[in-house]
Amino acid sequence: MEDEPTVTEEGGTARVHPEHGRQVGDPFGLDLQRIQFSPYFSRLSAVTQVVSPSISGAPVHNRLTHTLKVSAIARAVARHLNDRSQRSGGPEVCNETVVECAAHAHDLGHPPFGHLGESVLNRVAREELGLTDGFEGNAQTYRILTALDVTEHVPTGLNLTSAVRVATAKYPWTPAVNSEQLGERGAPRGMRRTAERGLHVFKYSAYEIDGADLEQARTQLGIAPFRQSVEGAVMDIADDIAYSVHDVDDFYRAGILNHAPIAAEFDGWLEAAAQWRGRDDDEVRAETERGAAIERLRRKMRRDDAWVADDDAFHDAVSTVHEELVDDLLARPFDGSLTAERQLATFTDRWIRALQASAAPTSADDPRSGPIRLSTTAWHHVEVLKFVHKHFVLSRPDLAIHQRGLSRILSRSVHALMAWLEDEHDRDRVPRRLQELIELARDGYEPFRRSGRSPRTADERDRLAQARGVLDYVASLTDAQAFTFSEAISGRADRLWSVGQGL
Repeated sequence: MEDEPTVTEEGGTARVHPEHGRQVGDPFGLDLQRIQFSPYFSRLSAVTQVVSPSISGAPVHNRLTHTLKVSAIARAVARHLNDRSQRSGGPEVCNETVVECAAHAHDLGHPPFGHLGESVLNRVAREELGLTDGFEGNAQTYRILTALDVTEHVPTGLNLTSAVRVATAKYPWTPAVNSEQLGERGAPRGMRRTAERGLHVFKYSAYEIDGADLEQARTQLGIAPFRQSVEGAVMDIADDIAYSVHDVDDFYRAGILNHAPIAAEFDGWLEAAAQWRGRDDDEVRAETERGAAIERLRRKMRRDDAWVADDDAFHDAVSTVHEELVDDLLARPFDGSLTAERQLATFTDRWIRALQASAAPTSADDPRSGPIRLSTTAWHHVEVLKFVHKHFVLSRPDLAIHQRGLSRILSRSVHALMAWLEDEHDRDRVPRRLQELIELARDGYEPFRRSGRSPRTADERDRLAQARGVLDYVASLTDAQAFTFSEAISGRADRLWSVGQGL
């Protein structure tokens, strides 16, 4: 860890704009307060994590409850790292308040309807609106913090410290990264080298319009290219821990995680693990018998994360999750009793404590790893836990049917707003907030035009600004607002005079 800069070094408390007249005690405490009091933060209580509570039939996490758990875990991991370092006579390695800021902010950019909304807006942005940097929830978070949200004394954004801005960036680059910039190093998480496409950047924490701000903040901290800050890595780990465990909690309560099919899948792989390893990739890819999905997971982990994937650790993780989740917790359906609540709480607490205690500093030599990572054992456990949720919940046809309807709500709203802006007879009546977001985007694109980069003309700048402004607008809605807006713009609103309030 000796090569990792800390936020106590010069530059960590720097802000983009001076705040004349403010008496600031703890600058990171001020940042945390600004994030917590943001309307974008409050909005998270009405945004889907995986499925909406209104359709699940049971209480499930929303983006806000997920965020609060990520924050609690992140702070515990930071304290664990600092205590261990100080016991051996070392310095504090992680600023706990900066970690808490990053955790509170990390999901601000998620649009309505969870990750489904993110994929829909990204497709529309790239394929229909001409935005080559698309839509990405992490990049939208950074845009909210630095451009869209407001606070007094500064023209745009929350004017957060460089340390907090950097810590929110899980994938600290824009999508404009190319192979030459990456050099011979392996591709970090969020990128993939392919023979057909070269370097494919599919996760990033800043759009090109906001990239200069992120680069400035990282330069002030002296962080190496493509490297997370320590606090950013801790937030990233906490996010993984939280949703790997609380998604099990949600769907066990809802009765979705049925013991029989999950047990069959785990048994099918464990009973023939050696035989599975010897089978051909194409054969395994097409296989539908029990155990095949877990074998595909093992191969994906070895392909994507060869630096940490280990067959013995994977086998142990499958065995442990089989024993503690499948054959212990899931063998007894959740019936709402206090006994069932206690069993679930015991499972959740035990796993969270074990996972967060496994976090440790790592070498800067692994491009797929941040400066802090889970132990090899814990990393495999998290991947297997996430598999249960992805394979037995997200792939369900009933969920897919519902999500296809939700995707049309978002795409229809974007199309309608773009058409409204192009209507020369009526575009002056678009919502004022949308007009302001477009103007913000226009200001952001203007330096690109002046420097001779794309957009090269005022017309191109205005076209991109409209597209980015519409995405900023739609992405800022809650689930309920997205429903209401889609109905209203289609002429089906039943509360005419209240629709516009808050939209």
